[in-house]
Amino acid sequence: MEKVDLKMRNVVFFDGVCHLCNGFVDAVISRDKTHLFLFAPLQGSTAEELLPAQDRTDLDTVIYFEKGKIYRRSAAVIKILSGLGGFFRIFSLAMIIPGPLRDLIYKYVAKNRYKWFGEREFCRLPTPEERSYLLP
Repeated sequence: MEKVDLKMRNVVFFDGVCHLCNGFVDAVISRDKTHLFLFAPLQGSTAEELLPAQDRTDLDTVIYFEKGKIYRRSAAVIKILSGLGGFFRIFSLAMIIPGPLRDLIYKYVAKNRYKWFGEREFCRLPTPEERSYLLP
């Protein structure tokens, strides 16, 4: 089997034990009709291969790796959602909001996500349909 060059792919890194993060992954997978995105937990080997150490230890941050460029926090969410195309392109308008303000809101939600949405004891297990989207 030919090895895929992950540096040329679009990979969404998420906290594998966070219910909110897993819900986001589920929502994107169900709408990603062109299979644009791959997903990997920040705690996994793909994150080790593609991300700097500081990004792998900050589990409060969703990270979007787009063909070698790294987006964090609100910029990552906006890039991912607008990348779904169609109606979701409207999310790109959120980029007019200054990054520090967007990230202030993002950090508030991230800080409270376990309290509001809960935490899993282990990383999510993919359904058979999701396996082609998920990386270790």
